[in-house]
Amino acid sequence: MKQTTLEDLKYPLGHMPTPLTYSETELYEWINNIEKLPIQLRSSVQNLTPEQLDTPYRAEGWQVRQVVHHVADSHINAYMRLKCALTEDNPTIKPYEEQLWAELKDYKEPIENPLQILTNIHQKMTLILRGMSAIDFQRLWTHPSSGKTFNIGTLTAMYSWHGRHHLAHIENLKTRMKWRTG
Repeated sequence: MKQTTLEDLKYPLGHMPTPLTYSETELYEWINNIEKLPIQLRSSVQNLTPEQLDTPYRAEGWQVRQVVHHVADSHINAYMRLKCALTEDNPTIKPYEEQLWAELKDYKEPIENPLQILTNIHQKMTLILRGMSAIDFQRLWTHPSSGKTFNIGTLTAMYSWHGRHHLAHIENLKTRMKWRTG
């Protein structure tokens, strides 16, 4: 049986990609991943018990419930970053303290609300992304923490990965715990 390291548990898909160049095929795949994530995430958690939802996906990691809330909040930020990059000249995006957000009261609440938010945000993001030109994907935005400038294609890759990354956290936990959920 394969050993699971802390690195494997933290990054089941490897570290987040930040490509500045990419193919049209990759871009199409990333957009499809963004479109499918809400259904995949809902399916992954739909039959979990409250105790399972309150189980961390790894030692010192977030509970499944927190992961679901985090994905919705993170992707709300992605949506805002996308719209700012499309309508402003190389905006500096606003970062947020995701670890502190995960400690707020709403992250202890049922997961239906963040699942619905994610569905709505992804519908809007997919509509925008599918309507963009190749030039639009080259529009720039800057992250203040790193000072790095990225394009919207990179943002698309990052959030395609981000959703699949957290979905893998949940699916891997279910496998390790041998949870039967369907």
